[in-house]
Amino acid sequence: MNCRELRNTVVGLGGKSIGGVPHESGFLITSASEISAILALASDREDLRARLERVVVGYTYDGRMVTAKDLNCVGAMMVLLKDAINPNLVQTLEGQPVFVHGFPFANIAHGSNSIVATRAAMKLGDYAVTEAGFAADLGAEKFMDIVCRQAGFSPDCTVIVVSARALMMHGDADIDDESTMTLEAMRKGYSNLDKHISNLRLYGVPVVVAINRFPSDTDEEIAEIRSHCDSLGVPSAESTVFTDGGKGGMELARKVVEAIGEGKDFRPLYGTELSIKQKIETIGYEIYGASMVNYLPAAEKVISSLEAAGYGSLPVCIAKTQASISDNPSRKGAPTGWKLTVRDVYVSAGAGFIVPICGQMTLMPGLPKKPAAERIDLDAEGIIRGLR
Repeated sequence: MNCRELRNTVVGLGGKSIGGVPHESGFLITSASEISAILALASDREDLRARLERVVVGYTYDGRMVTAKDLNCVGAMMVLLKDAINPNLVQTLEGQPVFVHGFPFANIAHGSNSIVATRAAMKLGDYAVTEAGFAADLGAEKFMDIVCRQAGFSPDCTVIVVSARALMMHGDADIDDESTMTLEAMRKGYSNLDKHISNLRLYGVPVVVAINRFPSDTDEEIAEIRSHCDSLGVPSAESTVFTDGGKGGMELARKVVEAIGEGKDFRPLYGTELSIKQKIETIGYEIYGASMVNYLPAAEKVISSLEAAGYGSLPVCIAKTQASISDNPSRKGAPTGWKLTVRDVYVSAGAGFIVPICGQMTLMPGLPKKPAAERIDLDAEGIIRGLR
């Protein structure tokens, strides 16, 4: 995890008889792996096996795809995952049951908990709430266009979580400089919230804004955000669940129930009959606000080969930065007039989607400037410190 050089490696240097064929390779973070996506998208063990069998692990010299089934390793993977497919039941600090199951990141995978857990929650409760990782340009889009399509879900309401400080940052404020965290910066940052609202409205589902209030937020800031939402015709609610527990979410819960009562016309953003490029461009133009999509030669080559191999009908799961609606983490707000760059593409055949890699996105995570290891130590009494 702490070796960035493992992202790009050369392996097989021992020769064919010992180490295989020399070639470039690299490591992915676990939550970017296709296995994690498969586990979250599988409906049962039979479906899990079928998906594992379809995983493409390489190519023959004549270009034929080699699958996990070809390598006779699916049975072993099934044994490793036989219990992992079962949802994890935990409880909140107030004793409510919650499923925590599934971990694919939304910037590099589809960003949702498992279909098995969601179906269980829908069966056991009057309302099932699930999180789509990161923002509406990543987790929400992928939930609507990939997860709902595969699982047959039809969401009744979507909730966008915002905070005054996040809006200020999208208005060019510096979180390390309190003097820049102003109402003016927050108003400038509304463009980001507005874009996420318009994105979710494309799916025909009611939208509610949850204002995640921090202790440092002022009444004026919260009132400003609510007034802005009112001007857009979007219901909003102040949420203080972090400090007040369940009672801090009562207003939000009421607003969500009211929105559900308004009805919906849920629809995915694009049809699977479109080409791979058409799907990428639909997301790029409609969700990201790009004015152009550029494909590097490596991406062009893979797209052509995937469509020739019969994978053209799969949805796309774009890998890009979570720090911006664009593919450049430094662009805040709702940037326009920019070019989305697709530099590579690969297929997650078992998960059931195509992964275009955009911008400078890496499939192994960026690490903090100061590694956690620097805080870990053993004191004179033999007690381990710094594992928080």
